[in-house]
Amino acid sequence: MADTVFRFPAPGSDPITADLDGWKKIEGNPTMKTWIQHTSADGSVISGTWEATPGTYHATYGSYEFVHLIDGQITITPDGGTSVTMTPGCAFTVEPGFAGTWKIEKPVKKHFCIKLK
Repeated sequence: MADTVFRFPAPGSDPITADLDGWKKIEGNPTMKTWIQHTSADGSVISGTWEATPGTYHATYGSYEFVHLIDGQITITPDGGTSVTMTPGCAFTVEPGFAGTWKIEKPVKKHFCIKLK
C-alpha cells in the first residue's frame, strides 16, 4: 500500500529554474525556482515549494492551484478585476482559467498543490 501521508523534505539543491508555462515577465527581471516534492500515485496532483524574486509576471492558469504563502508579498490582479495582496500566512486558491498579473513585491516562498487532471 502506498503511503497516505507525505511530509515535505527541505527543498533540494536542484530546483526547476525555468519560468512556468503560461507565465511571462512583464516588469523587472523576476526569477523563480520550483521544487516538485510530491506527485500523487495517479499523477493527477503535484505539490511542492516555489520561490520567486521581485518583479511582475502575467500568468495564465490551466489548472487549479492551492497556495500557502510562507514568506514575501504578492499582489495578484485578474485581467479586468480587483487586486488582492497576499502576505505570509495567507492561503488561497487560483482557479483554472485565471489570467492576470502576479506582482512579487517581496521575495516569495510558498507551498503549492496543483490538480493537473
